[in-house]
Amino acid sequence: MLDMTDVTTVAAVPEIPTTFRVPTDAASVRASDRAHVFHSWSAQGAINPLAIGRAQGSRFWDLDGTEYLDFSSGLVHANIGYGHPRLIAAIQEQVARMATFAPGFAVDVRSEAARLIASKAPEGLEMVFFTNGGAEATENAIRMARLHTGRHKVLAAYRSYHGATAGALTMTGDPRRIPSEPGLPGIVHFWGPYPYRSAFHSESAAQETERALTHLRDTIMVEGPGAVAAIILETVVGTNGVLIPPDGYLAGVRAICDELGIVMIADEVMSGFARCGEWFAVDHWGITPDLITFAKGVNSGYVPLGGVIINGPIAETFRTRVYPGGLTYSGHPLACGSAVASIQIFEQEGVVEHSRMLGADVIGPALREIAKQHPSVGEVRGLGTMWALELVRNRETRKPLVPYAAAGAAAQPMLDFAAACKARGLWPFIHFNRTHIVPPCTTSVEDVREGLAILDEALTVTDQFVD
Repeated sequence: MLDMTDVTTVAAVPEIPTTFRVPTDAASVRASDRAHVFHSWSAQGAINPLAIGRAQGSRFWDLDGTEYLDFSSGLVHANIGYGHPRLIAAIQEQVARMATFAPGFAVDVRSEAARLIASKAPEGLEMVFFTNGGAEATENAIRMARLHTGRHKVLAAYRSYHGATAGALTMTGDPRRIPSEPGLPGIVHFWGPYPYRSAFHSESAAQETERALTHLRDTIMVEGPGAVAAIILETVVGTNGVLIPPDGYLAGVRAICDELGIVMIADEVMSGFARCGEWFAVDHWGITPDLITFAKGVNSGYVPLGGVIINGPIAETFRTRVYPGGLTYSGHPLACGSAVASIQIFEQEGVVEHSRMLGADVIGPALREIAKQHPSVGEVRGLGTMWALELVRNRETRKPLVPYAAAGAAAQPMLDFAAACKARGLWPFIHFNRTHIVPPCTTSVEDVREGLAILDEALTVTDQFVD
């Protein structure tokens, strides 16, 4: 069972470093941020970031002392929560023994991190190429697939996110890629399964699977099977809706890839390492991809780390042939040391099992009961500690609460909902017309229930917009 003794609530007093000095008062932090920090995905003059003082377990405090229960896990990355003492101690120890070293050497924590990560992947994926995060992982995965197959096209789904570097952003199937177009050549998008809003007018999950696979096969046919190097997909779609693939879909993709010599890439940057109640989400369906990309939960972002887990045939391609890619910080010892400690924490504290239990016994049942009380909830879906409520104006027509890619005044209902959560001490994760329930995988049952009760209250705001 999960040991919660290490994630106790603490006072909202920022710790002042003893070996260097930084201003820690709210006014100075805010002023320097607005003067000097260029934030991602933002119009710089339209934001006022919260000034954070401390984070511990599943909670954080701003510099004014306001406490929040985090139902976002940061960017769905803090799987073991904040300030885990064992992970902090491991990072401190690694800093003292070897803070950094170049990637072309054999380093103990690098070797052990790779071994442990591969040991959690499906059988046959034995080698790991380390990156600094998820976007670099997907970039290198498609490079490997192209070089391995000698083909250049990559199929990626709409309603997906694969990162914000040039190639990863081109693969992304939501509006975030559009301002950066034209992007990497050879990327082709297709529709994945989404039974609630089927692109195929399906009437059942089984029909959705059949029609989505037919559509994928047809897309490959018109693009030329001999030109397609890889199909990349999020095993469970993350920010674009927590879309759970219906039974048979991933097996069907695997069969198509096997038949046509296409590399299957599972992007598990968000869904891996306990987030979906398994080490990797593919384990739910017993599927073995050729490549798995990871980041986020591997060490909960305590030190930047990502990578690609590689099967035997693809690794063999580069046994005598040079792999033309690398990063100065690939397999960074500090990051790898944190990954080793993190995986040991997962194992010894039952984090995967706890996440699975929270989804099956606490979050899922509670959200289904909440949905009955709120006409603005169209659908509940999720696994482990990765859930979403799809919010609508009309359950019969399934009209979204806000339009797709809503911004400005059009997004106000969701902004009002988020404000209602924050006013009650809950930090939500919202995207388009959905709120995602993605607390740290270590969150206690009591804290999850507290957050769900706040969510229940805040949904009265979205109910006001029902037609």
